[in-house]
Amino acid sequence: MKKNFNLSRFDFVTLRLFCAVAHSGSITQGAQTCHLALSAASRRLSEFEAATGTPLLERSKKGVLLTPAGHLTLQHCLRLFQGLEQFHSALSDYAQGLRGHVRLWANMSSLTEYLPRILHDFLSDHSDIVVELEEQLSGDIARALIDGIADIGVLADETPMDGLTVLPFQTNELVLLCHASHPLAKLKKVDFKTCLQYDFVGLNRGSSLLELTSRAAEREGVHMHLRVQVRSFDAMCHMIAAGLGVGVLPLGACVSQVQALKLKTVKVKNTWAQRKLVLAFNPQRALSPAAQLLMDKLTTTSTGAIAQA
Repeated sequence: MKKNFNLSRFDFVTLRLFCAVAHSGSITQGAQTCHLALSAASRRLSEFEAATGTPLLERSKKGVLLTPAGHLTLQHCLRLFQGLEQFHSALSDYAQGLRGHVRLWANMSSLTEYLPRILHDFLSDHSDIVVELEEQLSGDIARALIDGIADIGVLADETPMDGLTVLPFQTNELVLLCHASHPLAKLKKVDFKTCLQYDFVGLNRGSSLLELTSRAAEREGVHMHLRVQVRSFDAMCHMIAAGLGVGVLPLGACVSQVQALKLKTVKVKNTWAQRKLVLAFNPQRALSPAAQLLMDKLTTTSTGAIAQA
């Protein structure tokens, strides 16, 4: 029989104590962090475990470790406190006369090429709204929208987005970037399969752009040799300028570096090089008036028709 427990018995002092103990691996240190007597802290943790009906901590002379249920509890506690911090931030904005707060998560491509101008115009018209902007990988953006951590996401169209409402945003032209002395630099257009005979510079694992080019290489039946992986488009440009390989990246992200670093851009013939960026939000979580205003601004700059995931 499934045991029910009373959530109203969990106060924030106990939850913060549990997080502190989990991070330090010590009830004594956790108690000190939360300014509690050791006996009071031990009692709170025991009552917490009793209320959940399952052990959360494994105690030993060396300290404490989380049980599987403890790991799950820690994840939910951290998410709860993150929500509280966002709640406090939003209320603080209202207290200071700011009427809205929007959490916008965007991938590197959109943040580099499109969002600076759009957000400048939007915030010029809506000085009473605060936009909390975070750069994240497309997959992480989709999960944040589902979990309610972000309000609006700008991400790559090839990202799994089941359950989210998806709207078109921009088309991102991907180009091959190489040093001016590279054999491919003489071409105006190139097929991706031809590029695969050379070393590549790419973004780190988890990037949707890396996944896109890796899948394209698999379809060609050729292994893409990644000689260097970095965390940003700027770093990619510098590695390519150093002769460490070629790279595929958005044209708008490398324009400013081409002349300065003596680089060349070559159009990629393959259809996937016209990459779609989309807007997304969770239809199960209604957009606030401020978020809706920002969504309206973003959709007025889009270049396609509405779609649903």
